[in-house]
Amino acid sequence: MAGTGPTLTVDGQGLRVVIVAGQWHDVITDGLIAGATRVLEASKAEFSLIRVPGSFELPVACKVALENGADAVVALGVIIRGGTPHFEFVSNAATDGLTRVALDTGKPVGFGVLTLDDEQQGLDRAGLPGSKEDKGEEAASAALATALLLRQLRRHVG
Repeated sequence: MAGTGPTLTVDGQGLRVVIVAGQWHDVITDGLIAGATRVLEASKAEFSLIRVPGSFELPVACKVALENGADAVVALGVIIRGGTPHFEFVSNAATDGLTRVALDTGKPVGFGVLTLDDEQQGLDRAGLPGSKEDKGEEAASAALATALLLRQLRRHVG
């Protein structure tokens, strides 16, 4: 059972963040983008939004954003189960790819990829009026908090 995760208000001034969002399932994805945007605006981080065709393309776009100066990315996508194995392939590729991007670049990837059995589960998690959760907000909060933590570790551990 999912619950609401911590949403942290942090000072993101000086951080450059890119929201990378898929183009599938506009209503849900737009809700995720709105939640991430609210967090990033409140933190005063510099941010931009790019759209990719789908969740499969999130890892490569996130990697390029991080390699070209972003301090963190927020990956947002929606994958809804269908009657074929396509769901598992795309879900695994997106999840494994984003994990690899974070490890390879040493920079945070806020994970806001919803893997759903049906559209209603996405509507319940998209931060829309009546939603139970806001996974876009949670992903942006995690990306910011981790970027600040990594900055602190690099200054004090090395």
